[in-house]
Amino acid sequence: MESIRYPSGDFLNIHPFLAVTDRVNSKVLVIEGWIQRHAIQAGADEFNRGSYERIFTTGGPENGSGGYVNDYQTSASVGVEALKEAGIPEEVVQMAPSHVIDQERTYSAAIALRDWLREHNITVQSMNVLTEDAHARRTQLLYRKAFGKKVLVGIIAVSNPDDNPKYWWRYSDGVREVIGESIAYIYARFLFYPPASLRDKKMTQASQHPADTQQ
Repeated sequence: MESIRYPSGDFLNIHPFLAVTDRVNSKVLVIEGWIQRHAIQAGADEFNRGSYERIFTTGGPENGSGGYVNDYQTSASVGVEALKEAGIPEEVVQMAPSHVIDQERTYSAAIALRDWLREHNITVQSMNVLTEDAHARRTQLLYRKAFGKKVLVGIIAVSNPDDNPKYWWRYSDGVREVIGESIAYIYARFLFYPPASLRDKKMTQASQHPADTQQ
């Protein structure tokens, strides 16, 4: 079980705890498709600097869509197009869209990626997931829950260039993000349990493919 280490000092020091960057050695980069364009560009730069071979984009139905329509109206698809505009070759980018729109979007996105890899018989031993700022700590936790102990999950947090993360409490967006993500992380760390539909699907796949089961 992941040990939890709270930041020293007062609550003002919580931001670097949430906006963690903890890379692992991997040829797979995962980018959450809902992130803003500056973060997408940071993802393209990360791919070009590293030894990555593939990028996967994740995410479910776009806000305001009313639910799943098709794969091309998902955040995963939006992420693919944004990466191509940032100069990433189309052949190295693959979307793994989620069909779920609910309060567990990050976990559902991770499950969708896990299932896509299994359906295409692709074995992944490690990955780095790139997301925005204070969302990083919770994202890493939920991807670890989805993939299990056999897959190393690194995380890369991209800061908003318009804000100074050292003084997040001076920005209304920073306050909303840090407080919201602090509560969401505590929930994900101590109270979250996979929704029944996703849990049942995982159990079914485990019975069909026991050798591929992630514990």
